[in-house]
Amino acid sequence: MFAKGIFLAALMVAAPVAGLVNAQEFGQPERWETDFTKTTIDLNEVVNVIAADQIPSNDEPQFKPASEETSIPGNEPVVALDINGVARAYPLRYLMWHEIVNDTIGGVPVAVTYCPLCNTSLVFERTLDGEPVTFGTTGKLRFSNLLMYDRGEENWWQQYSGEAVVGARAGERLRPIPSFLISFDLFRERFPDGEVLLADERRSRLSGTNPYVNYDTTPIPFLFRGELPRDIEPMMRIAFVDAALEEGLDKSIAVTLPYLEKNAPFRVGPLEFRWSAGQASALDQRQISSSRDVGNIEVYRMDRDEPELVVYMVTFAFMARAYISDLEIIQLEQ
Repeated sequence: MFAKGIFLAALMVAAPVAGLVNAQEFGQPERWETDFTKTTIDLNEVVNVIAADQIPSNDEPQFKPASEETSIPGNEPVVALDINGVARAYPLRYLMWHEIVNDTIGGVPVAVTYCPLCNTSLVFERTLDGEPVTFGTTGKLRFSNLLMYDRGEENWWQQYSGEAVVGARAGERLRPIPSFLISFDLFRERFPDGEVLLADERRSRLSGTNPYVNYDTTPIPFLFRGELPRDIEPMMRIAFVDAALEEGLDKSIAVTLPYLEKNAPFRVGPLEFRWSAGQASALDQRQISSSRDVGNIEVYRMDRDEPELVVYMVTFAFMARAYISDLEIIQLEQ
């Protein structure tokens, strides 16, 4: 079903897949304090994979000047933030193995998140009722997307949307923060005084490797429970702006990578989608830097005085359609 040679690294740890779970199973043996009577989702959609925090978040991130970093190939992807004059790069070579970095940048507490199975990188302000909290991994998935939890009340949050889907805060949303998914070379060009995240010693030997070899060219996503789209390849890479995450946008907009490679810069409504070569896929070859070039995608609002970066995702068609079933995806004609 998956391409030969795919590496799952035993789902990051030597732990079995438990399959679908229900409310009665939650808390055993992990003893969650979560209020499972409050939820915005069907709990049968949740896939129990491993125990909480077995994919360890990075809660004490360390940085160095990006100009001094020589061990990270320039084509590798990074999540890039620029807040209050502080610019930082969070390489996927590290996020692949931690999925969450709890940081404070420019005075703003943030959770930098990445879900490999969806290729979704998103940044959220990590505050609840004005107080900073840290986030960890539940070890659970919904539609192959990471479910996070806050370490204060243990609500479960969907990484894709920043919405609390289980717990006392079910229905609340974290504030998303616009970020780039660009190559390390492009980051250093844009932010010559920027900083780059250092490897966490707990997983440093794995840095730069991809446990999901050939994943983004497989026919179907891993651990997905749901209906796959029929009018587009499920693993088609798309640039996606969700109207729920971008204030003032009338509808969600998605464009395929092949379309952008041919037509960028591409305008649709108030948005401009830009593409440039030079970024390796994080989900292709074993060594990320040896992977094929999928390019840099950036999305800006053009109905402002100056182009303004929006909250966008570079993800797969199956993921976007799992949450917005009628989403129109702009693609090349067959």
